[in-house]
Amino acid sequence: MSVASEEVSLATERVEEFTSRVGSIRESLHKVIVGQNETIDELLVCALTGSHALLVGVPGLAKTLMVKALASAFDWEFARVQFTPDLMPSDITGYELLGRSDDGEPRMVFREGPVFANLVLADEINRAAPKTQSALLESMAEHHVTVGGKTYDLPAPFLVIATQNPIEQEGTYPLPEAQLDRFMMEIRVGYPTPEQEQQVVAMTTAGPTKMPTSALDKEMFLQLQELVYATPLPPNVSAYAVALCGASRPDDPRAAAITKEYLSWGAGPRGSQNLVLAAKARALLEGRTTPTTEDVRAVAHPILRHRLIVNHRAIGDSITSQEVIDKLLSEVPA
Repeated sequence: MSVASEEVSLATERVEEFTSRVGSIRESLHKVIVGQNETIDELLVCALTGSHALLVGVPGLAKTLMVKALASAFDWEFARVQFTPDLMPSDITGYELLGRSDDGEPRMVFREGPVFANLVLADEINRAAPKTQSALLESMAEHHVTVGGKTYDLPAPFLVIATQNPIEQEGTYPLPEAQLDRFMMEIRVGYPTPEQEQQVVAMTTAGPTKMPTSALDKEMFLQLQELVYATPLPPNVSAYAVALCGASRPDDPRAAAITKEYLSWGAGPRGSQNLVLAAKARALLEGRTTPTTEDVRAVAHPILRHRLIVNHRAIGDSITSQEVIDKLLSEVPA
């Protein structure tokens, strides 16, 4: 067997192992969550790429349960923070207090906050003041926190999943665009079908929900994450991701007509990066060794919808970022 054939065989074996392991995680999640196939797959893509996610949906759609089940399925340390207007940055990052050293001398001791977990659920994130939101932003962007002039690294893997209620805006603080851009995906959770809702009612009224268990330890997960990054990237796939984001920028020569008319701002380079990363993860989830432009198209809506800022004309004409993305996907050649 030639060296090239051996490399292909090894790559195929690794992809098969990846698909098998992640497939078992997906199955365990579906034992807890009824339906929501697309939502679960998008959460898995975020987890496998080490990226953060924003879950948007009305109350009662099992968003919190979904995140807790994900942490349990990966055997991760889980922390939940209920965001409120009076929440302080130290309530998230941790704080210093006066303690004593081993020899009895007084000294400042750092007490870790809930952000020191593998999976942090920021529940109703838009209810916290900007000062508190910015404390979480450093953790999301840098994977560390700074308290009392000292920097403390967060554990690996580290993932923030935030929830947001789209129908209740009184007493909330809109997330800054800079923080929105830190989320790989804005995942919209929809209502279940009547059949699924009937199944949900039967499951949840029969006793406590049993969380999934996993034989996948953190080291194994980090290896799966490395495989996503190591997946080969065809030039046409990266070119398509870049062209799609370029077409969304009003001042760019590549801007589409709908972009110039209805957008104030488009997706930046982080949008292109996330399109490619998510396409890689999606390809592996389906048992393929390389992503295609179709993978980019499949993840375009959750990755771009919170990065495209519509203007006043769009609001007046009832045009949403979702519709702009639809138009871009139909016009930008793959």
